[in-house]
Amino acid sequence: MKKSDSEVPEGTASYHGAPAGTSPVLSPQTTAARAPTRLEIRALAKLLQLMGNPPLHFVLWNGEVVARSDCGAVARLHLHDRRTLWQLLLNPELYFGEAYTRGSLDVEGNLVECLEAIYRAMPPASSRGPLRRRLDDWANRARSASPASARHNIHHHYDLGNDFFRLWLDQEMQYTCAYFASADLSLEQAQLAKMDYVCRKLRLQPGETVIEAGCGWGSLALYMAQHYGVRVRAWNISREQIRYARERAAEKGLSDRVEFIEDDYRNIDGGCDAFVSVGMLEHVGRLHYATLGAVIDRCLAADGRGLIHSIGRDHPYPLNAWIRKRIFPAAYPPSLREMMDVLEPWGFSVLDVENLRLHYARTLRDWLERFEAHSDEIRERYDESFVRSWRLYLAGSLAGFDSGWLQLFQIVFTRTGMNDIPWTRAQLYR
Repeated sequence: MKKSDSEVPEGTASYHGAPAGTSPVLSPQTTAARAPTRLEIRALAKLLQLMGNPPLHFVLWNGEVVARSDCGAVARLHLHDRRTLWQLLLNPELYFGEAYTRGSLDVEGNLVECLEAIYRAMPPASSRGPLRRRLDDWANRARSASPASARHNIHHHYDLGNDFFRLWLDQEMQYTCAYFASADLSLEQAQLAKMDYVCRKLRLQPGETVIEAGCGWGSLALYMAQHYGVRVRAWNISREQIRYARERAAEKGLSDRVEFIEDDYRNIDGGCDAFVSVGMLEHVGRLHYATLGAVIDRCLAADGRGLIHSIGRDHPYPLNAWIRKRIFPAAYPPSLREMMDVLEPWGFSVLDVENLRLHYARTLRDWLERFEAHSDEIRERYDESFVRSWRLYLAGSLAGFDSGWLQLFQIVFTRTGMNDIPWTRAQLYR
């Protein structure tokens, strides 16, 4: 029987029975489950309110709908059993991903648009109360990456196998934001443009020495050596990536100019004219920012230049709980203010800050399209839950950048008082 709108929180959401003549989407094991209770309906409506009332419809296992009373749906979220409902009510940030991965929650409609609607409706990170901020800070400290845990976390993600990443990354195997100088660039062109953009920001000169912290599959190190005539020493703790990078260096005849070192960034040694880190800071952990700064301080020449490229946020806020559990253990995207904790204690001077948020959204859109094009092959190699988890991760990241919940910061810095610097940005856009 249809309940009235007054039986759910006033002015936020409404309950509707299953529409006449329709068949609810049900999982085989729950087709005989009893209908949701009035308490469950009200609790789900309250959750929708706490989410900021995004334009979504929750469809329960018997076809009943909970939704904002005044909106059309961007997407319909089918909850196939009572367990999924209660998990969402208890911890939506974690269990949305868990339920989607195992198939007890399905999204009818465009997944990216659904997730972006959620992000855009959510209260801003700056609205967290002091207790929540303290709890989040405590949790981040507890997850902070020691050398041993950092190695475990990197193996968890990056050692899934080069063949997996090769299916949907560009030919250079770059797993960081591309640079779309024009909208018609392909992903391959934009990733090459990103590497050259980084080199121009660092003002690399032939014969200089560069240290790279967190080199991925080695594409930037090889590009710097090949196109700018520098020598590069690059650190990474992923065995799979280091092995691949060394093979590519040998193929390109660059082994004498690029050294790939399987070790933690804390053990970086030697001097350099330029220090670069692209996509590593997210894995360092806030407690270790000063340690990274100390590494840069002991390596960078008096007239050296540095660049740090990192996913970030406008306000301090922990990464999504499901992503931390399933995709990036211990990852943390810092605010711009928090990134200064790497540089300020050591007397570095920031020369330039750029936000490439929309470039990362476009990069992720291309990755997601390529991932979906190979989803059958990935499913055969792994399983359905693996495909669903990575689809959700890529779609959620795209929605995060599109909605402004995530940022992409590039910071260029030198030592304080170093005056041999450009007066304009003209050299970046030659």
